[in-house]
Order: sequence, then structure tokens, then C-alpha cells
Amino acid sequence: MIEQDGLKPGDKIPSERELCERLNVGRSSVREALRALELLGLIETRRGEGTFIRDFRDHQLVQLLSTFILQDKKVIRDVKETKYLIELDCLRLIVHRKIDDELNRLIHWVQSKEILDDEFFLRIVELADNRLFLRIWIILKDYYNALKLRQNEESKEKYLFLITALKSQDEQQLIDAYRQLRNLSKS
Repeated sequence: MIEQDGLKPGDKIPSERELCERLNVGRSSVREALRALELLGLIETRRGEGTFIRDFRDHQLVQLLSTFILQDKKVIRDVKETKYLIELDCLRLIVHRKIDDELNRLIHWVQSKEILDDEFFLRIVELADNRLFLRIWIILKDYYNALKLRQNEESKEKYLFLITALKSQDEQQLIDAYRQLRNLSKS
């Protein structure tokens, strides 16, 4: 419903009555769901004004859920593996595009400041121009960080080497540069 109505953080959600009608459920079910969402910090109720969507992008919900969901070692491995696969697929999408100007800006950005791995790969995923990859990667990154799987930050040289591989448009060179950055074996 939030997506259908194009609601964003700060927007007012429909009244309880309207939610009951649209969702075809009873008022007590709507109240219970709203109370749960409010306890999670995803919405806020303002007396006399209504209920509003909160900005939950930096919310601790991921960390909370990860303590319950991500206890299995295989699931933890799957999160890491899937995050890396999305990053690599985004790099593959970029390597076939003519975006030298964007890559030159990325080089300048890497050279101009200390960057975090999450910042660098957020830019990479955005350059791939695939919104679904972006949304999934952000969720996986949050789980990855909540699980404390985060590696040490890489040197600028490794990021620059990866960008050089992107500019070469040689997919094998790109894969090798990514594996080196992530310290992954060729298996």
C-alpha cells in the first residue's frame, strides 16, 4: 500500500477505517498491526494529526531481525556470498557500458578522500543502474554489517585497480580485480 500510494517518510498513512476497508480486515487487526509498526519505530502517531511514516533507512530493525533470523551458519554464508555476487554482477553490467565520465568522477572521488567499502560499492551498485540490485544490496549490506562480517577497509589502490579494470572493459581482468579486492580464491 505504501508503494502503491507512493508514500514516503513524513507522509500520513490512511486512517484506521480506510485501512480496514482497503485491507478487508477488522479494526482490531489494524490497530494491532499499527501498534507493532510503531513499536518497531516504522511509523509514529501524532495526537490529533494522524499516523505518519518514519524514515527507517537507518533504523535498527535490520540488526534486531538479524539476531533472530541469521543464526544459522549457512544463512550467514549465504548473506556474504549473495552480497558479493550482486557486487560482481553490478561490475559486469558497468563493464559493458560507455560511462568513462562517471568512472573518471569515481576515480577522483576515491583519490580525494578516505572512503569506506560500503560507500564505494554503493556507488558501484548505483552505476549499474539496476534498482532491484540496489534495493537487495542495501538490505544485504545492512545484514552483513549487523553480523559483523565486515572486513578491514581496503586501500585506495585496490579500489583504483578495480576502476581501471572497469575502464579496460575486460571482464576477466575485472573479475580478477574484484577477487583480489575481496581476497577471494579463484575456486
